Amino acid sequence: MAFAAKATPMGPGFGTLPLDTIVQGDCIDAMNAMPAKSVDVIFADPPYNMQLKDTLHRPDHSKVDGVHDAWDKFSSFAAYDEFTYRWLNAAKRVLKDTGTIWVIGSYHNIFRVGTALQNLDYWVLNDVIWRKSNPMPNFRGTRFTNAHETLIWAAKSADKGGYTFNYDAMKAMNDDTQMRSDWTLPICSGKERLKSGDKKAHATQKPESLLYRVLMASTKPGDVVLDPFFGTGTTGAVAKKLGRHFIGIEREDAYIEVAQARLDAIEPLDNHALGYTEGKRAQPRIPFGTLVERGLIQPGDTLYDTKRRFAARVRTDGTLVSDNTKGSIHQVGARVQGAPACNGWTFWHIERKGELLPIDDLRQQVIAEMH
Repeated sequence: MAFAAKATPMGPGFGTLPLDTIVQGDCIDAMNAMPAKSVDVIFADPPYNMQLKDTLHRPDHSKVDGVHDAWDKFSSFAAYDEFTYRWLNAAKRVLKDTGTIWVIGSYHNIFRVGTALQNLDYWVLNDVIWRKSNPMPNFRGTRFTNAHETLIWAAKSADKGGYTFNYDAMKAMNDDTQMRSDWTLPICSGKERLKSGDKKAHATQKPESLLYRVLMASTKPGDVVLDPFFGTGTTGAVAKKLGRHFIGIEREDAYIEVAQARLDAIEPLDNHALGYTEGKRAQPRIPFGTLVERGLIQPGDTLYDTKRRFAARVRTDGTLVSDNTKGSIHQVGARVQGAPACNGWTFWHIERKGELLPIDDLRQQVIAEMH
C-alpha cells in the first residue's frame, strides 16, 4: 500500500477524503468540509485546558517544561465545553455508523469530555487507563503523582453495532490472556521524543506504543483513521506503519513541519507482516456441505469423536446419521452426547492415514483458499 503524506491548506470543501495528508486549518471547519460517514476511527488528543498559573520548578530549581501553549488556554470552563461540543459534533458527522472514537485526556478535562460524549448520544464502550510506567514526579509534594491518563472509547450510539474490535489479536499480543482496560506503557521519552532545536517539539507528544495498541484493537488494514489534533503526527506515523490510511488536521506550522518529516521517513509494512490473528466471527462462514461438494469429505465417510465413542455417517447433503438420529454436524454431535449443544467442527474427526483429523482443519483449508 503506497502512501504520500503532504500538508494541504484548508479549503471550502473536499470532494473526496484527503487520505494520507495533513490538512492545515481548524479541526471543526476541516471535519465539516469532509464527506459525511467517511471515517472508520477517530483518535482525538484535544487540548487539556490545564489551567496552569505558575511556573513549575524541580527541587534543583530547574524549570519544568510543561504545557503553556496558547492552544491549551481557554477563558473559562464554559468556553472549553462549547469547543468540546462543537468538535465532537463535527467528528460524529464524519464517523461511519460502524466507526468508533477514542478520546484521551487527564483529570483536567476527561470528565467534561465524557459528559459531552454521552450528552451527544455517543455510546461508551470502555474507559481505558493508561498507567505511565515512568510518570513525571510531583515536585512540590502537595498531591499524588499524576501517573495515568484516561482514554474513552465510544461508538456513535447505542444502536450502532458492527464496529471493529480485534479481540483475538489483542489476546495474542497479551500472551493469550484477555486484554484488560488498564495499560501500562511508558511516556514518550528518549529518541522517540521529537525535538525542535534543544526543546520538545510538542509538549504532549504521545508514545507510539499507545497508538499501536489503539489501532491494533479497533482498525483493520486499509481503514481510515482521523486525528483532528494531529500535533507531531504520532497517529499518522503508526497508521502508516500498520497499513491504515490517516488524515491529520493541524493548525500550527511548526508541528506540521515536524510531523511531515516524520511521516516521510516511514516505510509501511508489507502484506505478510500486516497479518494478525482474526477471531472465528471474522472468518467467512463455510457450511459443512461445502466440504462434501468439494470432495474433501465423501458421502458415506464415517466421522468419529476423539475417543471413537461415537460415530456418524455423512450423507449427500452434508447432514449426518447416527443410530436413530440425523441432522447437522452440530445437532447430531449434541444428541449422541446427550448435551444441549455441540460445536460439530471441533467434535467430529475423520480418519486419514490411520489418524483422526478434526474436520475443522478441512474447513480452515477452504478458508485459506478463499483468502
